[in-house]
Amino acid sequence: MGRAFEFRKARKMKRWSAMSKAFTRIGKDIVMAVKEGGPDPASNSRLRAVIQNAKAVNMPKDNVERAIKKASDKSQGDYKEVIFEGYAPHGIAVLVETATDNNTRTVANVRSYFNKCDGSLGTSGSVVFMFDHTCNFRIPNEGLDPEELELELIDFGAEEVFVDEDGILIYAPFESFGAIQAELEARDIEILSSGFERIPQVTKKLTPEQVADVEKLLEKLDDDDDVQNVYHTMEESTEE
Repeated sequence: MGRAFEFRKARKMKRWSAMSKAFTRIGKDIVMAVKEGGPDPASNSRLRAVIQNAKAVNMPKDNVERAIKKASDKSQGDYKEVIFEGYAPHGIAVLVETATDNNTRTVANVRSYFNKCDGSLGTSGSVVFMFDHTCNFRIPNEGLDPEELELELIDFGAEEVFVDEDGILIYAPFESFGAIQAELEARDIEILSSGFERIPQVTKKLTPEQVADVEKLLEKLDDDDDVQNVYHTMEESTEE
């Protein structure tokens, strides 16, 4: 299997770990999607994708509809997507994706986490090149041949297709999201969830003590309400 498979396996139990955090993240995604393309999922592909993800984490339909209505209100503030780059202890590169309505607050908080955990916040472009920006789709593993599907989707940008207990996973470069989404919808293939991830090109193995040092920073970042995703170059265990 390729890097996307290993990455997915290692992160599977860590992503969306807290339900309240998942709902907060999706709520922000809804606001940004509606502000960008309007409140109608039929004409807003980004909003369709967020609604699929809301279903995947069992977010109540009423919550989704309220979030869309709230986002449509002109008095509703917008969230800005801001990326932070830096290093954790032991030379581990860290990439932090945030969605914030107060950049001053977010910068101060993220900087404090790095400083308190013996890390260092870097400048724009200092570590982002170490990660491949990818998109992914999860579809049901029902009546489809993953190998045949991979061959058919190569023309739309797909690079890796594999099966796990969650269904069939499709990975492609970030830029291929729209083309693959449109093709799956044209084939009436249900999209259970979709999203974007940054896969480290190279990872570094640490001792258990060093891992604990890095985890302190990762946990502080992940607990911040402004933080949507945290990626790093530390090798993670793929044991179940």
